[in-house]
Amino acid sequence: MSLIYIPLVALMLFAAAMAVGMIAVGHFIGPRRSTPVKRMPYESGMDPVHDARRRFDIHFHLIGILFLLFDVELLFLYPWAVARANPEGLDALAEAGWAVDRGLILGEVLFFLVLLALGWVYVWRRGLLRWR
Repeated sequence: MSLIYIPLVALMLFAAAMAVGMIAVGHFIGPRRSTPVKRMPYESGMDPVHDARRRFDIHFHLIGILFLLFDVELLFLYPWAVARANPEGLDALAEAGWAVDRGLILGEVLFFLVLLALGWVYVWRRGLLRWR
């Protein structure tokens, strides 16, 4: 085995030992109070005590979709932040023949953030963020 892999193997062994140790410690000193309520299945914020064809509240699904929507939209800001932190990357793109205009990039990001804020205000005004 090459010497460059020794720190990686040591880190993996340390992480595995920590995981096993935390599970073992939690098992031996953790509380063991099992009640019928804790053993009951739980899904989507509702107790599953009715018919399986019963309608679920759409509020839980809307919150999940909104989280995914805003989370994925914010992922589009990472390339801009990396390019802003490393201006040499934009210069390299310009040298490679790409049309790079820093003012246009900033304008596009601001337009994106305004659209994101308008979507957030729309969702807030519609009452989808109110807990029932």
